[in-house]
Amino acid sequence: MTPTWFRDAVIYQIYPQSFADSNGDGIGDLRGVIDRLDHLASLGVDAIWFNPCFVSPFRDAGYDVADYFTVAPRYGTNEDLVELVEAARERGIRVLLDLVVGHTSSDHPWFQAELAAEGPAPEGDRFVWCAELPHRSSASTIPGTPGWVPSPGPRPGWYLRNFYDSQPALNFGWTTLPPDQPWRDGVDDPGPRRNVAMLREVLDFWLSKGVAGFRVDMAFSLVKDDAGKNAGAAASAAIWRELRAWMEGAHPEAVLLPEGAEPRTGAPFAFDADFFLVIHEPHGSLFDNHAAGRLPFHPPHEPFFDAAGRGSTETFLAAWEAARREDPGRPIVMATADHDFDRLVCGPRTADQLGAALTFLFTWGSVPSLYYGDEIGMRYLPGLPDVEGAVCHPDYNRAGCRSPMQWDDGPNAGFSSAPPEDLYLPIDPDPARPTVAAQEGDPHSTLALVRRLIALRRRVPELRTSAPTTVLHRGYPFVYRRGESHLVVVNPRREPGRVALEGAPGGAVLLGEGVTLDGGVVTAEGFGYAVIELGRTGRPRQPASMNG
Repeated sequence: MTPTWFRDAVIYQIYPQSFADSNGDGIGDLRGVIDRLDHLASLGVDAIWFNPCFVSPFRDAGYDVADYFTVAPRYGTNEDLVELVEAARERGIRVLLDLVVGHTSSDHPWFQAELAAEGPAPEGDRFVWCAELPHRSSASTIPGTPGWVPSPGPRPGWYLRNFYDSQPALNFGWTTLPPDQPWRDGVDDPGPRRNVAMLREVLDFWLSKGVAGFRVDMAFSLVKDDAGKNAGAAASAAIWRELRAWMEGAHPEAVLLPEGAEPRTGAPFAFDADFFLVIHEPHGSLFDNHAAGRLPFHPPHEPFFDAAGRGSTETFLAAWEAARREDPGRPIVMATADHDFDRLVCGPRTADQLGAALTFLFTWGSVPSLYYGDEIGMRYLPGLPDVEGAVCHPDYNRAGCRSPMQWDDGPNAGFSSAPPEDLYLPIDPDPARPTVAAQEGDPHSTLALVRRLIALRRRVPELRTSAPTTVLHRGYPFVYRRGESHLVVVNPRREPGRVALEGAPGGAVLLGEGVTLDGGVVTAEGFGYAVIELGRTGRPRQPASMNG
């Protein structure tokens, strides 16, 4: 069962190398986060989610782990992480770590040992090896996809990668075992079981130090199966159910979040929520204007949250309603942005369009995840250098959403005292770039709006996850009711919108700009947004008329 503390939580995602540098080496660190915890507390967030902070050669920004039990020296020490956990707890904030379990770094001692061996380990291989390729076409050369890589060491044959060549796939077995591929292990063979035991050890190590849980990268890439994605996902989910059963006894308040949605296998869930990833279509159809690039699986569309007003909520609503039908009470995490994509402010989308987007994200009924810097409207920076594997496809650069946090108008925007050329990534060069310091005392700033939204969400139960969400108008403006008492109106386009709602004579605007409710008619100016507490004399039903 999902811990109570998480169901209505607000998450804040920190990309650690870009948040705050305390020692002047140009790279963010844990001490820098400790120094900025009061800022997070002022937002009202309940949990921090860190991208991977373990020992790594950082060929993929830490998603290539070389030691699961040690904090990377550039971030600090294990003791620093424990201190951060305790300091955050004093402020009512829990800490979630990113756990990469489908693969390690090729520098990991486990892989180096198997690379130096002449054949399979007697206790079972930790990685997936084959003497000959099962199909010549299996040797993938597309960056960022699974594929076979020729062994660079004494061991003959090929190993399976999960993403980049330097990320060998851990061996959790296969669901089918054809006789012409004897190198395949079943999920209960010694190698896969060694890795399941390893996962339990890693989880226990950090949970015992006070960490509140994990967001699991590529959570359903564990079991490999040529027969089909669903079979492999179901077998991977079974591994997580086994681990979850142990966690419920050993660490009952800990949470597990997957990257994406947990497959529906007919068995109980292992994870505490689904995650509507910004890189996938349901979320992307709302926000992705393709200014940051396009991956091959990204369909062309006009985003709903866009000034032109040519988008639709239909793709998102279909996915949301499907998830809700299967389990109405299951939390769904939705982010403002993340480390793999663009930001809300991207390309032509500007800060004056954020009110509608942020109001939606904090009142829709999901568990919101606020990406660092989005609370001040930091923008995606095009054309940044390919640092630590940021360019995973020729048409897609992730560096633009990983630029340093903008704290003040001092050198390097207050992120670091290092020379600019030594920074992890360049600071936004725009002299008008937003900063925390500039917005701190401005009641009309993005920062002030985020604080008000989180405070309102905390104060009004109907705006959190348990109250039902009823869509009253699916176009522009987008109108929905939370519970029976609160109306939310967001108009992301430049043009005004108007819609008549039956049974909604009026109400008090608790937060908003450019929206009125008069005589059952909602009028929203361009980029308008509002949260309205409805009067007691009526409840809005489906619109009698609509435009947009």
